[in-house]
Amino acid sequence: MSGDKAAVAVQAGGDARQQKADTGNRIQVSSSKKPLFFYVNLAKRYMQQHGSVELSALGLAISTVVTIAEILKNNGLAVEKKIRTSTVEISDEMRGRPIQKAKIEIVLGKTDKFDELMAVSAAEAAAGVVEEQS
Repeated sequence: MSGDKAAVAVQAGGDARQQKADTGNRIQVSSSKKPLFFYVNLAKRYMQQHGSVELSALGLAISTVVTIAEILKNNGLAVEKKIRTSTVEISDEMRGRPIQKAKIEIVLGKTDKFDELMAVSAAEAAAGVVEEQS
């Protein structure tokens, strides 16, 4: 790999070792494949398991990632640890040439109140199930 290509690979998302270490808690968000709260709930689960979550998106899905991060922050569940932006080249098969896409990666960590808030929401959900069965 030439020096220029290595620099592009690092800018686009870090070296391979770093990516391997982070893939356990990375969510690649699409703006069209899943509903917003699917990603919010998945991010909560990843934060419970790993203590942090990395939300990643390209192009039009960037606004979805920002919304997910803001929901988690405004509910007191997450704090921003790191935000990275870059551009990546993706080959456009229709036109046969590479196109530039914006990329964002947001790393969120659990707040001090995360476990307490999750316990309260689990208790409320359980109470709602009991009321429905009555």
